[in-house]
Amino acid sequence: MEFHSKLLQPLSENKVRGWNGPLPFYMAYPGYYSPGGEQELLQDLEYLQQMYPNDVKRYQRRVADILDKADYEGSMIYDEYPDRYSLLSLARSICRILEKEEENTPGEDMIQVLLCNEVYKRRHGGCRGSFRPWQ
Repeated sequence: MEFHSKLLQPLSENKVRGWNGPLPFYMAYPGYYSPGGEQELLQDLEYLQQMYPNDVKRYQRRVADILDKADYEGSMIYDEYPDRYSLLSLARSICRILEKEEENTPGEDMIQVLLCNEVYKRRHGGCRGSFRPWQ
């Protein structure tokens, strides 16, 4: 009985069992992913992307195909902090390509979101192209 009563006692904010000192803010969030949990996050992202509407899925595949050409060693998509204007320029060029291929094209905002998602996947192990920086 002694053991269970100690477990149920409230602890001060600075003390957590098994940790010396205050917790880092990110470890206090529910569902915290420890280092190396990128594969789990990617699987979750890819599962949710399967629920996109059909048109968005088609645009996503096309954005991935076009981004394959920018997926090489030293590419700006693998920079620690990719330049916002370079990504914006890439999104605009993707929009121009899509305008030539289709009648109803998505807005530039949607292409930017799909592009950022695809860059995120490639930077964290969901590579589609040939260059894999973690190997």
